[in-house]
Amino acid sequence: MGRRSMLAILLALILILASGCSVGPGGGSGGGRKTIEKAEMPQASGTQVYTGGDASIDASNASQGYVMIKYTGSADKVQVQVTGPDGTRTPYPFEKEKYHAVPLSGGSGSYTIIVYSHVSGDSYAVALSRTISVQLADEFGPFLYPNQYVEYTNDSESTTYARKLSDKSDDDIDFVTDVFDYVTGHVKYDTKKSENIPVNYLPDPDRTMDTGKGICLDYASLMTAMLRSQGIPTKLEVGYAGDVYHAWISVYLKEQGWVDDIIEFDGKSWTLMDPTLASANDKKSAGKYMKDSSHYTVMYNY
Repeated sequence: MGRRSMLAILLALILILASGCSVGPGGGSGGGRKTIEKAEMPQASGTQVYTGGDASIDASNASQGYVMIKYTGSADKVQVQVTGPDGTRTPYPFEKEKYHAVPLSGGSGSYTIIVYSHVSGDSYAVALSRTISVQLADEFGPFLYPNQYVEYTNDSESTTYARKLSDKSDDDIDFVTDVFDYVTGHVKYDTKKSENIPVNYLPDPDRTMDTGKGICLDYASLMTAMLRSQGIPTKLEVGYAGDVYHAWISVYLKEQGWVDDIIEFDGKSWTLMDPTLASANDKKSAGKYMKDSSHYTVMYNY
């Protein structure tokens, strides 16, 4: 049995076990998946804006799970740090001049957002700092929009291809399977790149599609972009696999909740969905490693 067939069966099993039926989370029984033609895009609406130090934080849509940040000063580099309700500090290397979305991935609560501008060497100055109170309208909001780690528009190659895959899918489970198979089958691990990763590296899903090569962050970013653009909440998780800095994803399935374990099922638990390992290793060895969740330590959700 091929990997796609096995994964499709395993994905269907999780819904049967969870809900006693085989209806996908987003589509009707046998009715085909409803493709999203226009993905949700973040906006700087201008109704709640904080400014200072050549930086702006537009919190108009914080209830949707993101803020928009812009820096227009003379500093050559910018960093953004977001401290969430649980105290986790998440860094974002930042491109200048235009607004970029920053997710509020810690749920409802208090967030402190700091924009740092580069001074010299390793020194940065605070350009703007603001603490805001956030009440999410949808707990999945932070994981349904693009950001600098999951960059896409409605015209992106990754978004366009995701629509094509969705058109052919019977339901969400089928779509997730097709996206997973496409990424792990199309993208090859770039060993040379992994040995020379630029500081503050940001992935580009379309570049990964075009080159057919990437590191773990590229795999995870491409799959996340394709799934989010079709309305499936997806976390791009960054942390450690053993002692190696790594990236992988988690997907939300309506009947099951957040599923970190989607490759193999041993009767009790699922293995982590890690598209890099699934591509670079045979299924048996990848599943054996991923089955032990202690190998994975999440630091950030993008």
